[in-house]
Amino acid sequence: MQRFDWKTLVLVATLGSAALLGGAFIFQAFGIPPCKMCYWQRYPHALAIAVGVLALALKRKWLAWIGALSALTTGLIGVFHSGVERGLWEGPSSCTGTAGAGLSTADLMDQIMNAPLIRCDEIAWQMAGLTMPNLNAIFSIGLAVIWVVAARRPA
Repeated sequence: MQRFDWKTLVLVATLGSAALLGGAFIFQAFGIPPCKMCYWQRYPHALAIAVGVLALALKRKWLAWIGALSALTTGLIGVFHSGVERGLWEGPSSCTGTAGAGLSTADLMDQIMNAPLIRCDEIAWQMAGLTMPNLNAIFSIGLAVIWVVAARRPA
């Protein structure tokens, strides 16, 4: 079995985050707008891409640990979002059906008028029973493993 050096692994993990982030933008371009938690999952991918570019440009292998943390963070947000979509637990009241509980009529009307159009607790798209947060979680946790292997490789 061929052993990849840390630079190759960092490149693969960086391109993996770029592909996942690019895929999210493609879905958005084709009419599937992101919810609040979808945006939360994008930020760690952007950080992982920046970290990967820096690690390769500066030849700093230790940055792979930050890439691993970024990929794991977006993966865990994906797991949380998946549970919200499936009704396993409640999500943030600002983007689920629980918004408005205990508010006055005026506050509720204000929240309705300023509420996001996309709810976090509704499945926007799925394939073979897997939703976008499910796929993000699976692939991102896989990328986190690649980042960790890269960080542990000899320089």
